[in-house]
Amino acid sequence: ALQCTTVATKMGDRDYEEADQEDNSEPEINQEKETGCFRKFQNLIIPPEFRDRYMQRANCRPPPIFIIGISIAELAVFIYYALWKPHKQWVTLDEGIWKSPLTYDPAKRQEAWRFLSYMFMHAGVGHIFGNLVMQLLLGIPLEMVHKGHEVGLVYLAGVLAGSLASSIFDPLTVLVGASGGVYALYGGYFINAVVNFKQMKLIFGVTRILIIVLIVVADFGYALYRRFANLEGGVKVSFVAHLGGIVAGLTIGYVFFIKFNTKLCKNPLFWICILGYAVFLIFAVFFNIFISPAS
Repeated sequence: ALQCTTVATKMGDRDYEEADQEDNSEPEINQEKETGCFRKFQNLIIPPEFRDRYMQRANCRPPPIFIIGISIAELAVFIYYALWKPHKQWVTLDEGIWKSPLTYDPAKRQEAWRFLSYMFMHAGVGHIFGNLVMQLLLGIPLEMVHKGHEVGLVYLAGVLAGSLASSIFDPLTVLVGASGGVYALYGGYFINAVVNFKQMKLIFGVTRILIIVLIVVADFGYALYRRFANLEGGVKVSFVAHLGGIVAGLTIGYVFFIKFNTKLCKNPLFWICILGYAVFLIFAVFFNIFISPAS
């Protein structure tokens, strides 16, 4: 009788545990329903084995403050200069921006802040509209996964690399616009898509890469046209910042946007990216102090 009671008790415990598991399964179903739209979207682009890890990182806590904040600041500066000195049109601004203390001017390179502050200046409505749209489209998704400090460092690395590259390869040309930062996001997004290609469904991975390539080719072609067609009120604007920005995105973006790999620090490419960017910075500073024809 004791044995029968023991067996019955164990069976009862097992039945209770099974019932408890059934009860606990309901919140998971409800949670899936609560995130229905987003979950359906990520189901379309991410294979099942990678979804949980992606969902742990992709969220709005904290919200994408950096990319939204920098976009608002750039728009505010543009509006200020457009209204501060009346222009015949907003399509292309003129003297107001070229004489600004924020614009990168090769003749005033000793004012070191200009190597970063030029990102707040834009040559017209089309210029700032394109930059704002693309940096928001790229920056918000990146910041939801990689957070503001990482996206901010990649963005600013692109801005700095853009002005330094321009000072070396196009040393007599002024520079305005946030294209260095935007192209850093292009580069970071591209390297992220390539490295994580196997973690996406094939069609989505190919589409991401093709879209980035097409946008970069089209935008860079337009930048070349603006540079050599001399449309900016008699002042030529450098296009080299685009190249500097995208190289910064491919290198510094690799450092920050591929951090899910716990063995990344053992990867030689990780250190090559950091070393390459550091060597470029040192050479650019040396060039501007001792060699630049703009001196």
